[in-house]
Amino acid sequence: TRSEIKKQIKSGNVTVSGEVIRDPGYKVGAGSDIAINGESIMYEEYVYYMLNKPAGVISASEDPHEETVVDLIDERKRRDLFPAGRLDKDTTGMLIITDDGDFAHRMLAPKSHVMKRYEAELDLPVEEADVERFLEGIESGEDKFAPAKLEISEENPHVAWVEIREGKFHQVKRMFKACGKTVVKLRRLSIGALRLEDSLPFGAVRVLDREEANMVFLRQENP
Repeated sequence: TRSEIKKQIKSGNVTVSGEVIRDPGYKVGAGSDIAINGESIMYEEYVYYMLNKPAGVISASEDPHEETVVDLIDERKRRDLFPAGRLDKDTTGMLIITDDGDFAHRMLAPKSHVMKRYEAELDLPVEEADVERFLEGIESGEDKFAPAKLEISEENPHVAWVEIREGKFHQVKRMFKACGKTVVKLRRLSIGALRLEDSLPFGAVRVLDREEANMVFLRQENP
């Protein structure tokens, strides 16, 4: 806990680059060698969390009336955390939460072409004609969406998987609406080559190291 750490510091048990530090407010820079009772610990400049977002929670850092995805992280008060991108309130699945603005900007930039994979449940069966429309890029009124990959479940035609590289507002729902179908449930399964872990329950998070986080910029070969 914070209080325990402060006691350790004030007792002279903490060193930074070999120097005993007794001030709990001491600012530690990236690359510093930190040790407690002689045992080195790792210092990460940024943090990355994989969240399995539940329905009913909004993708925001804070809100006076609604529970946010950042509220689900116990350590949220220790860092300036925010969701990298967003999922609709009723959409579930993978969301990255971080304090690394450059990482989030790169991940969300259109030129990065980061692919996002979703599982959608529809009110009507998905048809091969829908697959072709998605592949060609959908235009409906003022809506113009880049080509996307659509796969129909062999077991249940009401279920399909979508891969998009854009991140427009309600995009998957609007693309299906243009095809005359309504999305009943929507879940994000992966971002780039980083997949949502089946063992991660709704509302739970897992810390990612930088190498794992950077998997979002890789192409997933076998979804």
